[in-house]
Amino acid sequence: MTTHADPTPPPAVSFGEALRFWWKLGLISFGGPAGQIAIMHTELVERRRWISERRFLHALNYCMVLPGPEAQQLATYLGWLMHRSWGGIVAGALFVLPSLVLLIALSWVYMAFGDLPVVAGLFYGIKPAVTAIVLHAAWRIGSRALKNAWLWAIAAASFVAIFALQLPFPAIVLAAGVVGYVGSRVAPARFALGGGHGRADKSYGAALIDDHTAPPPHARHSAARLARVLAIGLALWLLPMALLAAWVGWQGTYTQMGWFFTKAALLTFGGAYAVLPYVYQGAVTHFAWLTPAQMIDGLALGETTPGPLIMVVAFVAFVGGWQSQELAALFGPEHRFAAGAIAAMLVTWFTFLPSFVFILAGGPLVESTHGDLKFTGPLTAITAAVVGVIVNLAFFFGQHVLWPEGGAGRFDAIAAGLALAAAVALLRFKRGVIEVIAVSAAIGLLVHLSALTTRGGPP
Repeated sequence: MTTHADPTPPPAVSFGEALRFWWKLGLISFGGPAGQIAIMHTELVERRRWISERRFLHALNYCMVLPGPEAQQLATYLGWLMHRSWGGIVAGALFVLPSLVLLIALSWVYMAFGDLPVVAGLFYGIKPAVTAIVLHAAWRIGSRALKNAWLWAIAAASFVAIFALQLPFPAIVLAAGVVGYVGSRVAPARFALGGGHGRADKSYGAALIDDHTAPPPHARHSAARLARVLAIGLALWLLPMALLAAWVGWQGTYTQMGWFFTKAALLTFGGAYAVLPYVYQGAVTHFAWLTPAQMIDGLALGETTPGPLIMVVAFVAFVGGWQSQELAALFGPEHRFAAGAIAAMLVTWFTFLPSFVFILAGGPLVESTHGDLKFTGPLTAITAAVVGVIVNLAFFFGQHVLWPEGGAGRFDAIAAGLALAAAVALLRFKRGVIEVIAVSAAIGLLVHLSALTTRGGPP
């Protein structure tokens, strides 16, 4: 326990003061979910004392169980708890908005100027680093999730299922959930694991929302309120989908993007890296909205911008809209930026709408019990399956980076060296993702420009 905790709670926080904080958070939320949650803990629990450690972790445990970006959902939850539904909507939206604007701008630069030697050189260095980053994500999640032979077997089976059998990601998630459900009853100790955050044992002084502060009136469960939130959420999904279908048809690019990324939003157990293989299967293989190389570049841009990593979907949508022949005919080829920007905004809407509904609908139920929330057996098994899926994603990226001309083409030894160096920097020396990407991009630029100068072609 903190020995010099302030016994006096801070004064009430106005909506304007909270608004300024959520805007600041959206601009500085680098570092993935762990870094983003750490920033919120430092600011809201330790420094400002808007919420106690125990209540913060209780909310986080709920967000960890949900599909979707847990850091963005946590911001939404805390904003809702303090300032009702509009507080949650503003907090969650501002967590995403700066990233969306920045990714639209970077996606335009990428598509309009990606063939320039400087841009091509930067991405030549970034691609191997992204391969190492994905492997690092698999190691990080696996070291936490794979605690016994049962879960290792689930991870191995999921890798075989997606790599060798080409099974769709939703089928793997469903199968893992069923195995976890049965396993939690046959061998409950084996499936009692998870990534939840346990009891708080620290106090930073009296908080505005303290351990024993009663939930405010809007945070008390009501069947009527739950039905109202669900109805509004369904309407906010149905109306734009109906308008898109009426505008471009059900098989139109925009409509299919909305439908596909709605499904993706409901499958993001385990974080953004877990859903990336599903996005790849749909966006690259099935719809051909972008190429494998563009998908890797998009992940690199997502890693270097603030906000949740799942915002890479904005890049996927922008590129798909930019390259779509259907949308070029609709808007005119001179308006490819508009086609891409509209796609990015639509996909962001459909990706994050479920997260807002989960928080605004489920928050009162969570506030009605302040015991620790635990991962269930199915979610423990799904997390294990995610590890195998992410390893497959790293393998896929490695193929396209190390053999850029295809399996029978030349092996890129320079890219292999960059990937190995990035992996060592991440795993052995614990360097940050942005730092690794920046150094890799600089080396890639030097190598690329040197090759152009000496041989007249890329490395």
